[in-house]
Amino acid sequence: MKKNNKPSITRLILQIFQGALIGLGAVLPGISGGVLCVVFGIYKPVMELLSHPFQNFKTHVPKLIPVIIGAAVGFLGIANLLAYFLEKYPDTSVCLFVGLIGGMLPSLFREAGEQGRTKGSFVSMGIAMVIIFALLGWLNVASVVITPNFVWYFFCGFCLALSVIAPGMSFSTLLMPLGLYTPFVDGIGHLDFSILVPAGIGAVVTVVCLAKAVNSLFEHHYNLAFHAIVGIVIAATVMIIPFGSFASSAGQFAVNLFYLVLGVVVALILDYFNQKVPVED
Repeated sequence: MKKNNKPSITRLILQIFQGALIGLGAVLPGISGGVLCVVFGIYKPVMELLSHPFQNFKTHVPKLIPVIIGAAVGFLGIANLLAYFLEKYPDTSVCLFVGLIGGMLPSLFREAGEQGRTKGSFVSMGIAMVIIFALLGWLNVASVVITPNFVWYFFCGFCLALSVIAPGMSFSTLLMPLGLYTPFVDGIGHLDFSILVPAGIGAVVTVVCLAKAVNSLFEHHYNLAFHAIVGIVIAATVMIIPFGSFASSAGQFAVNLFYLVLGVVVALILDYFNQKVPVED
């Protein structure tokens, strides 16, 4: 059988599409870009690149370029469009992404068990779920509003980078209770450098300080770390389901359920192609 020395067109298109979803997920309230990196199977190479950028630049960047392009389109190019849909159809948009993540959970759980499972794996998953339920629950209850400034936009960058490094930690979920989400996303959509500069500095500082530690954790405690991620993904996903909207009316229930199922179907198709499309050497 002939080896693939170059990525196929199908895989390139798939990776760009996955990158666009990651970019969208990074902006969409309640969704973590890191979660989608995990469910699409690119979290490990991303972390390896972030933790050792000079050492892994030549080997990792070429493979991640399609994803990076897609993420830029999803994060920057569609930010304003997404803001429109979130304003007009917030619940259906969230339901679609909940379905996407839910449909990828089987592949995520499969990847978590690549090196086997132990009782500690499930304990790790359970503890992570409890922590995320408690943290996000507290953020939903607390209603603190602050005035955005350089320091707070630096904090936005920290949260954005953290949502990639620590899957399940959605920066939007952290910023919305503080009243920072809307001005931050508007600043991204309009390329406001008074917002992008401090946020960029915060993101870089976070990556430099935390990426190596997180990558080392996966290298030495793969089972515990990855099962903890599964727990984080499950808890973070459950927390953003618009239960109130489901119960509002039979019509809304049907619409939400349709988009939820649509997301699951799309995720299963993506997982199928991830397994069937030849991977470049």
